[in-house]
Formats: sequence, structure tokens, C-alpha cells
Amino acid sequence: MAISPVAKRPSFLAARRRLEWPNGAIAEVFSSEDPDGVRGAQFAAAWSDEICKWTYPEETWSNLQLALRLGERPRQVVTTTPRPTALLKRLLEKETTRTSRASTYANRANLAPSFLTEIVAEYEGTRLGRQELMGEIVDDVEGALWTWGMIEAARISAAPTLQRIVVAVDPPASAGPEADECGIVVAGRAEINGEATAFVLSDRSAGGLSPSGWAERALAAARDFGAGRIIVEANQGGEMARSVITQLDPAAPVKLVRATRGKTLRAEPVAALYERGRVRHVGAFARLEDQMTRFDGTARSVGGSPDRLDALVWAVGELMFSEPTAPRVRRF
Repeated sequence: MAISPVAKRPSFLAARRRLEWPNGAIAEVFSSEDPDGVRGAQFAAAWSDEICKWTYPEETWSNLQLALRLGERPRQVVTTTPRPTALLKRLLEKETTRTSRASTYANRANLAPSFLTEIVAEYEGTRLGRQELMGEIVDDVEGALWTWGMIEAARISAAPTLQRIVVAVDPPASAGPEADECGIVVAGRAEINGEATAFVLSDRSAGGLSPSGWAERALAAARDFGAGRIIVEANQGGEMARSVITQLDPAAPVKLVRATRGKTLRAEPVAALYERGRVRHVGAFARLEDQMTRFDGTARSVGGSPDRLDALVWAVGELMFSEPTAPRVRRF
């Protein structure tokens, strides 16, 4: 668009999914959702955009290679945010591949200042930030319960109508600037194709909060998302954890939970739900996902207590492994 005179720009024929230039050149448009659509075509050049997000990467790429057979030297360009996919790694290892990298900061002149401010605050310093901001391939951590592939497969842009929403809180043992973060995660549940599915809606975790500070933050999250229950880990404070919240809102529906097993044993069933496609992330949660993909069962692997991960495990566990309390009749 920047270098082509208006008279020489192509026309887009949407019904035929093709571009036609005044000089007779033609470009056809294909989707990775239909790998067989490339069969039978032939080209002198190809542009593969966002290859790491292709629905059927291997099939589409294979069919495209068979179609690159025109001219003396068929060539192709791949542009993508790098992810540790088998196809991308294989392409980078080929002797015939030439690689060019650029960070988000290199495009600063074309981006709104507010975008940079918000994105940098959210992503900088995380493994996801290295991928999204710096264009690095971030490999999985050996022994971690979650992989980047699992997280990416779980990501969606919007949640369906939810039958139940909870806020889970993992309070810090102390307060002050040096204290651990307070994990606060919002999640909901819906039936998808007859199966219960959890949807992670927000990560409200923060550090340096007083007890009243994290309690107000949890209550705000509950109000914002219409949560029917606030789940609070009580190992660090017992009933005090409940009283901190109810002092601010006596009607708050608080449920105390206590960890009787290690973090890994509690997290493994939730990780299994991710593997089965029964947990979805509505958007990206850089610091939460950073803990998830680094956690190998030790606090050392995440640089401290995995409070965001703990809150996630409590939220998903409440939605998927326990039923809401309801009146029952006991027969004797």
C-alpha cells in the first residue's frame, strides 16, 4: 500500500478469493482450515502468515509445497509470532531458510503509546512477553505440568453464557512490599457439547497488598463478573481469611478451603482437564500462564510461591470437581 500507485493496486474478488493486478498478475487466498483447498493449484511464490496459528499446519504446509512449482525459483515467505511448534522449528533448521526477527519495540513508531504502555506492563518480564514482544521461541520447561501448546490450544476470545462463576483467592502469609502476591483468579463454568468446561475469565492477582487490600480486590472481582462464590484458601489464616472479607461485605458468599495435599497433587487433575480441552482461557494472562508453564512442582521453578497458579487450581477445582451446596433431605 505504501509503495504502489493507486492505478497499479490489485482488485480483490471476494467470491473467487483472489487478487488481480492490472498487469495480469494473480494471487489466490487460502485458509489453513481447508488444507485440501491448496491441492491442484500452482504458484511461483507464496506468503504464509501466522503459521504458528494454523488450524492444520502440517497438512496445509505439505500441500503448499507441492503447489510451488512455477518459474525458475519458487520462493515463499513466512511471517508469524514464534511459538515452539514442530513445523516452525523444522523450518528454522533448514539450510535454505533465511531468518529475520523484529521486536514490538522496533515497530514503536506505528503503535499507539497507550498500547505500548498497557502491553509492556502486562507482558514484560514474562516468558509470554519474550514470545509476543521480543519474537523469541520460548521452549517448554522440562517437567512442567503445562506446555505452551496446551495454553495456546485453550485460548479463545469470548466465553459463552456461564452457569456459574467463582473468584478464588490464595492470600499471602504476610503483608508489605516484600510479601508474596495474593492470587486472585476469576473463572466460570458452562456445558459445551454435553461436557462441563471451565473458562478462566480474569487474573486479578497483585502483590504488596494488606489483608483489607486483597479482600477489596477479591470483592471487586466478584462484583465485576457476578460471581456467586468467593473461594479462599484458609491455610495461612483460617477464619481470619473469611472475616477480612465479611468485614467489608457481610453478605459476601465466602467458602474456605484448606490444602491437605501438596501443590503438585492438587494441580495435576486441573492440568489433565487442560489436556482434555475442558479448560479455556478467555484472552491472555501473561503472568499466570508464566507460572503455569514453569511450574514443575517446586517453588524454585517459578521464583517464589505460585500464588496465581494456586488460585487458578482452586477456581477450576471448585467448578469442575465439586458441586454447589444445595438443600438435601437425609433419610434415617
